[in-house]
Amino acid sequence: MSGPRRVVVLGGGPDAEREVSLNSSQGVYDGLVRSGKYDVERIVVDRPSVADLRAMKADVVVPVLHGPFGEGGPLQDRFEEASIAYVGCGPIAARLAMDKLATKAAAWRLGIPTASAVVFNVNDDVSPLGLPVVVKPVHEGSSVGVHLCKTKEKWASARAAAAKDMIAHPGRVYMLEKLIDASELTVGVYDPQGDARALPPIHIQPATEFYDYEAKYLRDDTKYTVDPPLPAGVKEAISSRAIKLVKDLGVRHLCRVDFLLDKSGGAWMLEVNTMPGFTSHSLYPKAAAHAGTPLPDLVSALVEMAWRDRRS
Repeated sequence: MSGPRRVVVLGGGPDAEREVSLNSSQGVYDGLVRSGKYDVERIVVDRPSVADLRAMKADVVVPVLHGPFGEGGPLQDRFEEASIAYVGCGPIAARLAMDKLATKAAAWRLGIPTASAVVFNVNDDVSPLGLPVVVKPVHEGSSVGVHLCKTKEKWASARAAAAKDMIAHPGRVYMLEKLIDASELTVGVYDPQGDARALPPIHIQPATEFYDYEAKYLRDDTKYTVDPPLPAGVKEAISSRAIKLVKDLGVRHLCRVDFLLDKSGGAWMLEVNTMPGFTSHSLYPKAAAHAGTPLPDLVSALVEMAWRDRRS
């Protein structure tokens, strides 16, 4: 076989971002159909087994699942056991990048600025980092479970909400992160372990207090500026830092690295997203299109990367 013919796009999954995944997977499916290069099928899944994956008879699978199961290692373990070519991280890189504290540890080791952070302990009646802080799950995306705490009252309510959520979801871990007064920038990285290149940065301006789930996926008043004017050296700094970090983590094929830009022009790494969204609001395809790669070309290139990197 000279190249992949049958491509299966997966959507859904068991995580909190299931609805986003359904929309993203439809976007990837539509792009692959428009490319005209493959026999494409979209399948909605929950927690597919190794047998389920093998039964799909795919040359390449594009798992557009967001959250701990779909992009945090468990699904990738099953792809490896099934010896199926797939888009995105391998299991180890997936686990590292899904873990916000592990990602920060990598950034600290590489000399990439990132805000102070610690594991949340429900027994702390005051924040060990002081205020203001952000309380958020270590292994979730799309701002699920995020609380901004600028006052003692907000800290108390966030602490109670996190404690309740941890009881409802055994094993879930929360973290505290020093809140930086800043705007948000994101940088997509294309083929990190190959001919890595950074896509144009995007400046995010939500109409709400912060870039939460609704601002990302439901509201139409969030303003996105692709390749915005930035202070001297910032674009180059965040682009090089993004590539350096994800290469070190072992991320492959695609990802997005989020940064905070403070008022003095300092850029702080926030987190890594190894399966960016492909909805109408999503930033990775916006940046790629701005750089001259429309969606059909982008998603077909990802399929070819997965085929290139498949196991013997």
